Amino acid sequence: MVLLALESTALYDHLSDATENNSLHLFFQQFFHHPWNGLRFWDLIQPAFMFIAGTAMAFSLHKQLQQGFTWQQSFRKILKRCFWLFFWGVLDYAVRPKGLSFELWDVLTQLSFTTLVAFLIFRWKNFAQILFCLAFLLLTEFLYRYTNIPGFDQPFTDQHNFGNYMDLLLMNKINKGGWVAINCIPTAVHTIAGALAGKLLLYQQNKIRSLLLWALICFFAGYALDVGGITPIIKRIATSSFTLASLGWCISGLALCYWWIDLRGHRRYLKFFTIIGMNAIFIYLFFEIVGSRWFNDYIARLSNGLMDFASVPETPKLIITSLFIFSLEWLICYFLYRKKIFFKL
Repeated sequence: MVLLALESTALYDHLSDATENNSLHLFFQQFFHHPWNGLRFWDLIQPAFMFIAGTAMAFSLHKQLQQGFTWQQSFRKILKRCFWLFFWGVLDYAVRPKGLSFELWDVLTQLSFTTLVAFLIFRWKNFAQILFCLAFLLLTEFLYRYTNIPGFDQPFTDQHNFGNYMDLLLMNKINKGGWVAINCIPTAVHTIAGALAGKLLLYQQNKIRSLLLWALICFFAGYALDVGGITPIIKRIATSSFTLASLGWCISGLALCYWWIDLRGHRRYLKFFTIIGMNAIFIYLFFEIVGSRWFNDYIARLSNGLMDFASVPETPKLIITSLFIFSLEWLICYFLYRKKIFFKL
């Protein structure tokens, strides 16, 4: 969430522009989505978002079970959460300069679907859930390869694939960046896998070894599909190879955090991130809706104007302004944290 908040301030754009003519430029390109076939660091943010939501759900359902919740009571809570995720996800893109728009590409909209699916199969045996994930990936492969709809029969070509066709049916438009709404089908695997990882942390021994084993399996399967020329790694349409490869990174990240924080006890300096994480939904909607439409521009005019008096060069001025916007957003979360105000769906 911290990385997303920094992105919303245009910090990565400024850093990329500032390093265009030196070796650091390649590093900062990792903070932008790959244009099509490939995998960059920034392509892992959304899968990690969905994965950790599944992990958190496992801990939440474990707590509800201890408190005596019935399945029906938990189901009602999940339905309410999914409704609000869908609502805010649609609202995020709804207000445009030319009027209202209906779009289903926001991560919250997709998370509403993946969360519901992960909950519905949460009590299945682990092996059955893994088979379900494989079925979702095979379904994705089938839809892209064998539906053969005229004009949309090129499975891994931007603007001419099955995902683009479904967007025409659902929204009467195609995303110019190549994103598709039915990404929610393969990325449901991220949330289901996150829930399985959460149960592993709760109930199993040898947690690190088990997590790393599954990470290796996902790495091998995902990258083998890509290198072997079977299914390319494409984040924008969440191909099965992308889903598996990114899942390998998500599981590895969870294993690293568990080892470093829980086992090694390195808890210093985490409060900075906790303050954002405790109000993750609030700050996401804040910088997506309020920030992009008013707050960022207002603060930028104020900050840039003050630095103009000191004749600060353009590039440092833009970078300082981005960091200033992020600092103010962090302080808003800190205020809520101190007042014990936590927004939940």
